[in-house]
Amino acid sequence: MNRSLSGLLGLCVAWLLAGCASTFLVDSNVRSFSSLAALPQQPTYRFERLPSQQEPGQAQLEAMADAALHRAGLRRDDATPRYAVQVSGRLQPTLSPWADPWRWGGGWGVGYHRRGLGLGFGGPWGGLESPWYHREVAVVVRELPSNRVVFESHASNDGPWLDNQTVFPAMFQAAMQGFPNPPPGPRRVDVQVGRAAS
Repeated sequence: MNRSLSGLLGLCVAWLLAGCASTFLVDSNVRSFSSLAALPQQPTYRFERLPSQQEPGQAQLEAMADAALHRAGLRRDDATPRYAVQVSGRLQPTLSPWADPWRWGGGWGVGYHRRGLGLGFGGPWGGLESPWYHREVAVVVRELPSNRVVFESHASNDGPWLDNQTVFPAMFQAAMQGFPNPPPGPRRVDVQVGRAAS
C-alpha cells in the first residue's frame, strides 16, 4: 500500500472515531521560563497591551487566557495588580501533513499541486485543501512596578480544528502548566477539551 493511501486510510479512521467522541486532545509544544520561586500572598494581575494590540480581538484573546491564569493561581485585579500580564495569539492556515501533493489532472494525467480533497486525499476531484492550522500563544508576566519579567511561556499547536474558542483556551492552559515553577526545556502538554464545532 503506498504512503498516500495508507495516510488517507489512517486519517479516515481517525476522523470516524473523532465523530463518535465527545472530546479531543489539543497537543501543544510548550517552553516556559520563570524566576518565581512561589506565588506571593496576593498574586493579582492586570492585562497590558502593546500599541499593536489595541484592537477588538485582543480583548477576546485575553478572555480566553483568563481562565488559564486563574487556574494557575493568579487573580485579576485591575485596581491593585502585583503583576502585568501580556498575552498574544496567532493563527495561520497551512497545508495538512496528510495532503497528497499529486492529483489526477482532470483525468488527463498526473499534475503537481498543493491541494487535496477533504482529508488530504488528492484524486480526480481535487480543488479542495485539507483544513490545517498552525497556532501560537504567548504569556509574559511582569512584576510591578519594576516591570521585570518573572515568567514567560510559549505554546504552539498544529491541527485540523478551526474552533478558536476551544483551542486557544486549551493552549493558554498548556502554556501556564506548572506555573510558577514549570519544568525546564521544551515539552509536550496535552489538554483534553470538548469536541470542536465543525
